[in-house]
Amino acid sequence: MHTSIRFSALLWAMAVGFIFCTSAVAERRPNVIMIVTDDQGYGDLACHGHPFVKTPNLDRLHRESLRLTDFHVMPLCAPTRAALMTGRDPLRDGVWATVLGRSILPASTPTIADVFAANGYRTGMFGKWHLGDNAPARPRDKGFRHVFMHGGGGVGQTPDEWGNDYVDDTYRLDGEAIRTMGYCTDVWFAAASHFMKETKDQPFFVYLATNAPHSPFVPPPDLANAYRDIAGIDTMAAAFYAMIENIDTNLGKLLAQLEKENLARDTIVVFLTDNGTTMGNRAPGGFNAGMRGVKGNLYDGGHRVPCFIRWPGGGLPATKEGKDIGGLTIAQDLLPTLASLCGLSLKNHPVPLDGQDLGSILRGEKTIPDDRTSFVQFAQTDAPPSRGKAAVLSNRWRLVNSTELYDMKSDPGQKSNVAAEHPDIVASLKSSYDRWFDGLGDALSRDNPIHIGGAEEETRLNVMDLHTGGTPANLPWNQTMILKGPKVRGYWALETKQAGTYRIRCSRWPEESGMKLTDAPKDAMPWPIAKARLKLGEIERTIDLLPGDTYAEFDISLKTGLTRLQADFLDSEGREIGTAYYVGIRKR
Repeated sequence: MHTSIRFSALLWAMAVGFIFCTSAVAERRPNVIMIVTDDQGYGDLACHGHPFVKTPNLDRLHRESLRLTDFHVMPLCAPTRAALMTGRDPLRDGVWATVLGRSILPASTPTIADVFAANGYRTGMFGKWHLGDNAPARPRDKGFRHVFMHGGGGVGQTPDEWGNDYVDDTYRLDGEAIRTMGYCTDVWFAAASHFMKETKDQPFFVYLATNAPHSPFVPPPDLANAYRDIAGIDTMAAAFYAMIENIDTNLGKLLAQLEKENLARDTIVVFLTDNGTTMGNRAPGGFNAGMRGVKGNLYDGGHRVPCFIRWPGGGLPATKEGKDIGGLTIAQDLLPTLASLCGLSLKNHPVPLDGQDLGSILRGEKTIPDDRTSFVQFAQTDAPPSRGKAAVLSNRWRLVNSTELYDMKSDPGQKSNVAAEHPDIVASLKSSYDRWFDGLGDALSRDNPIHIGGAEEETRLNVMDLHTGGTPANLPWNQTMILKGPKVRGYWALETKQAGTYRIRCSRWPEESGMKLTDAPKDAMPWPIAKARLKLGEIERTIDLLPGDTYAEFDISLKTGLTRLQADFLDSEGREIGTAYYVGIRKR
């Protein structure tokens, strides 16, 4: 059932009336708001030199914050989000891509929300998750007691509610489909603001992750024409910058609310972006702060991003005037750092962390060690990343793909490969990398399975999480591609938590679309579906279908444990048409 919502105070008072962990605390700890934007690069802010984008509120936050000036994430969004949530190198948890089942957090790894919830914080997540749409990796499985989100990695992607287009969309409020009114970014900020207002008497941890300014480039209606006549930039770039200005406007409202509610002094605000820009190399109008590379790239332009940390009442130096903090830092550092600033112990944390506590550095008591080394690696493939295809970072050097060495002091634009002149530096960085890569263990050889049978609701698989053994070249990861109907083959990695009979429904279209298996709306490729074949471990079944069927239905008896599911549609002659794009599984 879809419900219309306008975020009334009464509705949100009910929505946030959930049960949370209540560890006793001696005194009020600071609130934390972590804001992460999508595909906005280091240069996409006026305070970093962009010639025309309007970001007055981000500029103000920059002025009032400690700024990590050599801060890095991963070049793709899901691996960065895994690093932020877990404090661990994302490859260690099997997250190295945005699709193909390689963006799903494992059950065994807790998150920053688990840490804060266990210490009496009310935890809320708003916007983009992109670390698993099913158990055990949903935000509500990972420490967030209140969740308002879209599906997948962006609005309009395959796991998202069918037909969402950035305005008046349907999102998920604690698992329930809720119809909203307004532009997506406005909706996320409004929801987070209501949550903070209703929970202001206890400390809160808010993760506010916008889908903007990621593609598709749909600007807010009131800013649709704002940048089209500037510097001759094209429509796509104009929309991108309008989306950033809208984020900035919403940030201004949030900061004003903190002041109005007397929360600013005791609230840590963290702002960062999830990877390099998608627009910095476009001409005219692109600006990338002199860096080489953009999103999806191992040069600094792909992974060096802004990171501002403001805490007016925390005793951090130069908060009103702002202060730059140099030295190599990385997304994995934020979990241990925020835990430290809030006085939360990680002594009994069940998994080792790769991030470092920067608390003493932010307080001006220490500086970042000159010999620190970090690693940036990803692969947009089902197969694991290859040894050596990475960036090895130190305070001074960057080793890219094992063969290119750049001196960041003299060559911040990474124009001159000096590997031949410094073989000792190359060898040392390679050695550090090899030790790190070898230490990943079996993380690169296992799947992170989706759980079935462990929750009361239906598991809703989609083709975005299909393991194909290849690349996402033909994978329909968004709804436009679903309409085109490309053929793809693969399996879903599953773990059955309870033995019993399971009802499995396979379809080309999501349930909420109301479409039949053979329906072909405008611009859609028709599928002459006549049969469905299901393979689940040793089990294989094929059934005939009727022209009016909306799904193929199987009842299968399963034991507990790991298994793989394949679901394919066939024509009347038994020839393969393609994998079912959507599969629902419920224990009977």
